Amino acid sequence: MNNLEVKNLNKTFKEFSLKDVNIKVPAGKIVGLIGENGAGKTTIIKCVLDAMAKDSGNVKLFGLDYSYKLKDDIGIVYDDSFINESFTIKDLNLIMKNTYSKWDQKLFYKYIKEFNIPYKKEIKKLSTGMRKKVEIAACISHHPKLLILDEPTSGLDPVIRSEILDMFQEFVENKNNSILLSTHITSDLEHIADDVIFISKGQIIFDEPLKKIKEDYIVIELNKDEFKKFNKKDITRYKENRNDYQVLIEKKNMKKDYNKFIRNITTLDDIMLLYIRGARCED
Repeated sequence: MNNLEVKNLNKTFKEFSLKDVNIKVPAGKIVGLIGENGAGKTTIIKCVLDAMAKDSGNVKLFGLDYSYKLKDDIGIVYDDSFINESFTIKDLNLIMKNTYSKWDQKLFYKYIKEFNIPYKKEIKKLSTGMRKKVEIAACISHHPKLLILDEPTSGLDPVIRSEILDMFQEFVENKNNSILLSTHITSDLEHIADDVIFISKGQIIFDEPLKKIKEDYIVIELNKDEFKKFNKKDITRYKENRNDYQVLIEKKNMKKDYNKFIRNITTLDDIMLLYIRGARCED
């Protein structure tokens, strides 16, 4: 079952367009959404949540069109805080209790205690990391089935990011739950994502299981002489640096004699960078 399914989503602005975007977020999975600034990630999320009108396409949440009735089943965290910063934890608990029918006060305070967040302090007086933890705790504590997260760990230190990623993994231990996680911090996805969707300039470049992406793409380094002699038909993208070339190859094009070239561990950052800033050999 897909907790979220987007079919042929289109949205046109003056200088940017989403073009036939298709996304699936199956139950029990964490799906990462990556791409450069302005690629269309936030626009997709806003169209999914009916916060922005789409030009065409179809969005289904749990097999249904979006409606206010589904709010209990969706947890949302934007890059910008959705919480009134003059609230204390007690204020927030009261508001959420009156908003969500499945609000779990016990679970919320469990997270607050684990994070050592003071109950009586105004949220604006908390650190950035603590505020983000409060948002995510509030997001999870009404027992949604789907989390839609837009840059939830942006600007946080590695320790706090690790704690939050643990929360996400714990959330999908319930196989009915799933997460759509839009982020620039691709290293976070390397730890927790099942599938990764890469969007650039409003178009999906690939939508694959993370394991398959890591297996299918290889980045090698070539000096200038090696690059001149290299079979250009085997290159997906390349980037010229001051002293060498970074070359992205699909595994199906990898020849035995290419093993002699320097290969680093291929990361999502490498793949994304070479697709966005790299060139095709025919360019």
